[in-house]
Amino acid sequence: MKMSRHKYILLLVALVLLTRCTVQYSMGGANIKPDVNTISIQDFSNRAPNGTANLGQYFTNELKDKFQSQTRLTLVNERGDLNFSGEISEYETRAVSVGGEQTAQMTRLTITVHVEYTNEKHPENSYESSFSQYEDFEASKNLSSVEDRLIESISEKLIDDIFQKAVVNW
Repeated sequence: MKMSRHKYILLLVALVLLTRCTVQYSMGGANIKPDVNTISIQDFSNRAPNGTANLGQYFTNELKDKFQSQTRLTLVNERGDLNFSGEISEYETRAVSVGGEQTAQMTRLTITVHVEYTNEKHPENSYESSFSQYEDFEASKNLSSVEDRLIESISEKLIDDIFQKAVVNW
């Protein structure tokens, strides 16, 4: 079976284009350029006066887990191609839903994290920003009875926001 000259040229052009394209690695939605290989995440300190004692360490570990499970990046102690540092700056509860006789029916726990992100390979993608997320719970419940679950849920949302802004380029 003979291929026409036109088909050979198209096949050759397609092969040349495929071999010349640069592919960016993507896993879990991440858009990480091929020259970025390492990440360092410094411990997030807990500067919020009301936060639990281990909140900073918990948050740091969860952020590391996110990047290790959703990217190909190697975690290093210092000077990664991508660098994260920051602090838990706010940990606040307040009534958000008032019912009959002016009693709170729902309480909101809000956590704010200040993040400094440096991309050594592509500095234009670096940022310094604060992220806030919250969860509501029934005011009749004691915070300590739901706190672990709330912290887990809020931290997951915060980490998703940080991850999105750093490597998904939204």
